[in-house]
Amino acid sequence: AAALIFNQLFFSNISPAAGTLAAFGTFAAGFIARPLGGFVAGHYGDRLGRKATLVMTLTLMGGATTLIGLLPTYQQIGIASPALLVLLRLVQGFAVGGEWGGAVLMAVEHAPDGQRGRYGAWPQTGVSAGLLLGTGVFSIVSLLPEPQLISWGWRIPFLLSIVLALVGLYIRFRITESASFAEAVESGGPSRRPLIEVLRTHPKQILIAIGVRFAEGGNYYVFTVFILTYITQELDLPRQAGLTGVMLAAALNIVVLPLWGALSDRVGRRPVFIGGAVFMAAYAWPFFWLVDTRSPTLIALALAIALAVPHGAVFAPIAAFYTELFEPRLRYSGVSIGYQIGSVLLGGFTPLLATSLIMWSGGASWSVAALVAAGALIAAASMFAAPETFRRSLHAPRKNPEQRVDA
Repeated sequence: AAALIFNQLFFSNISPAAGTLAAFGTFAAGFIARPLGGFVAGHYGDRLGRKATLVMTLTLMGGATTLIGLLPTYQQIGIASPALLVLLRLVQGFAVGGEWGGAVLMAVEHAPDGQRGRYGAWPQTGVSAGLLLGTGVFSIVSLLPEPQLISWGWRIPFLLSIVLALVGLYIRFRITESASFAEAVESGGPSRRPLIEVLRTHPKQILIAIGVRFAEGGNYYVFTVFILTYITQELDLPRQAGLTGVMLAAALNIVVLPLWGALSDRVGRRPVFIGGAVFMAAYAWPFFWLVDTRSPTLIALALAIALAVPHGAVFAPIAAFYTELFEPRLRYSGVSIGYQIGSVLLGGFTPLLATSLIMWSGGASWSVAALVAAGALIAAASMFAAPETFRRSLHAPRKNPEQRVDA
């Protein structure tokens, strides 16, 4: 929506180009709140458990997304409309800031030995599944006549999200707490200040966690969000050409992510990730060559390769890798901080930066290709400096009975 019509709904008082930048600004606003959500959820996730925190984050996300679908437009209430949109994006960002860490921890900490990469890849498929569902329903409503789409059709995808929230809450109330958290509590009790403690004791791990996100944290949004604006505004193609390509690529991504995760269980997290990051850097220019042909078939092929091969290889293993990087009693905080600081630095501002680069270069795609390649190489270097973690134990060391009594 930010890529295609939010400029008309919430920023209709400025030029189309400026409106697109402003719409991507609201997209970025959600990422600004992610670290705060990660800090808060990490604190309570390490003190109270994964389950209760995940219920809180999904409730906030479902409520904020539904309310976006009820927002009045700029023509109806003026400047208050984009202000409310930004506020709800901040709530969304806060929620997802705590969501990812808890979701991957529940999956990886419940996984059998030797299968943590595959189990951790399943929450990762939720990103593409959400992209597929969101883009799919938006693609359907985009078939409406333009006046109806602008009037009410755009609201449908947001309002439907309440169904997903209710299903998610039902599942979360039924799951059990992870054994790793229970053992961490039994062995030494939760940390009183997990955020401060993890920053003090694990600075290298946090820097590594931030660095590896450069491959997918921003580049994913080049392939799935910025590309929609590029296709419609720079290539002058119908929005359906981009939406269809993104949907097909997302569907393929859902299939391959568990396979990449399983491969990382066999050969390690580092080889899979570094190989994917180097491929992503090399593929950045061929990706835009294919897109610039203006052929819907080649655009779909470009997107399918981008999400299935390099993105799949760098995104699938990091759930298990992040979990293995931190000790159990500080794990939620460490995972959330590393991942969400990377999100605010990369994800939210990348479509904005890519759009600015296209305007600066007069529509030349090489500038965005260079941005993608640079991020991928930074991530590869960060993972090269990281330890291999796929054989590490996730469990906290147990204290002997005398220590437990003294404690």
